[in-house]
Amino acid sequence: MNFFEKLLSVFSQTLGGIGITVEIFVLTLVFSLPLGLLVAFGRMSKFKPLAWLARVYISILRGTPLMLQLFVIYFGPFYLLGISVTPSYRFAAVIIAFAINYAAYFAEIYRSGIAAVPVGQREAAHVLGYSKGKAFFRVVLPQVVKIILPSITNEVITLVKDTSLAFAIAVAEVFTLSKRIAARDTSMVPFVAVGIFYYLFNLLVAFLMERAEKRLSYYW
Repeated sequence: MNFFEKLLSVFSQTLGGIGITVEIFVLTLVFSLPLGLLVAFGRMSKFKPLAWLARVYISILRGTPLMLQLFVIYFGPFYLLGISVTPSYRFAAVIIAFAINYAAYFAEIYRSGIAAVPVGQREAAHVLGYSKGKAFFRVVLPQVVKIILPSITNEVITLVKDTSLAFAIAVAEVFTLSKRIAARDTSMVPFVAVGIFYYLFNLLVAFLMERAEKRLSYYW
């Protein structure tokens, strides 16, 4: 079997893992993007206790390794509360850990984007009769999205690679399966295959985000 046949064989054996990797990626974004916006609102709140809690949340989640957070979410219920967890909880633990971690990063990105929009635009919207909520979602948020998209792109690309951390609690995503195949076959080909997968996945993400930036270019 030549090198390319081995590559194809590895890809065929890891299709299930590729699906799980994509699922982790999508679900993390689905939960972390709106959660990050809520945390950003809390961080900018004039209610001091809420702003303080949001700052502590962001500080802890950005200041500790994602793998450590993953272990805490997965093993915490048993060691801290005495609750037994089943193997099926592994995937849920990954999504929870990834979502709360990335929400902290997205919160700071949102905050910087909101701060970059001139206050005068919000004031003008209020003069025109817009409520605070309507002014934010119709006037401020579209501009915020345009401003923060490059930073969001960087985090999303990082997320593609971070999905491999799920191997730490034996979730059968593509890296975990490739590692098992490499150990079984004593071959580096599975690592080459998984490297190609991550690279192509990131190329697709970068392409889609670039298209999104161009579609939003009318705001400038």
